[in-house]
Amino acid sequence: MTRRTVTVGTFAQAVAFATEAHRGMTRKDKEASPYINHPLAVVAILVEEGGIADCATLCAAILHDTIEDTGTTHGELVERFGREVADIVREVSDDKRFDKQVRKDLQIAHTAYASPRAKLVKLADKIANMRDILDRPPVGWSGDRKREYFDWASRVVLGIRGTHPNLESIFDSVHRRRAELT
Repeated sequence: MTRRTVTVGTFAQAVAFATEAHRGMTRKDKEASPYINHPLAVVAILVEEGGIADCATLCAAILHDTIEDTGTTHGELVERFGREVADIVREVSDDKRFDKQVRKDLQIAHTAYASPRAKLVKLADKIANMRDILDRPPVGWSGDRKREYFDWASRVVLGIRGTHPNLESIFDSVHRRRAELT
């Protein structure tokens, strides 16, 4: 099998795919924001704050929740976007066969061994999620639950340290806002 070149066109196709895959899904905020806003925020963090222009990383970022949340398979992503992109998405996907606490523990354990691109996606994902918790909190989440997410995200990012100092600094800046959580 020849290696597929990941281009801006591939990224545009990934945006369309992710939008369709997440159709009808919403975030947990009181406005029930369209879910696709989250992968778009992850891409924006990588591009605008991290200076990342690598199309494979950006494709994986827009697709990062498709395996985990939409029933999309790794094979489907390989077919549509190539193995390079599909493998990054698989690296950042939780295995829903496990209960929530096991998935969280596995994410902490596996992140340190992820590829550099997967680490970038994971780091931007945690930044986006923490910002959402601060600015558009999930309905019904107590202050304790929000703080628990921040603490867990910090343990995940510990395995990413050294990947992208600027994004890590942004993560730290957002994490310091933990004190605002009520």
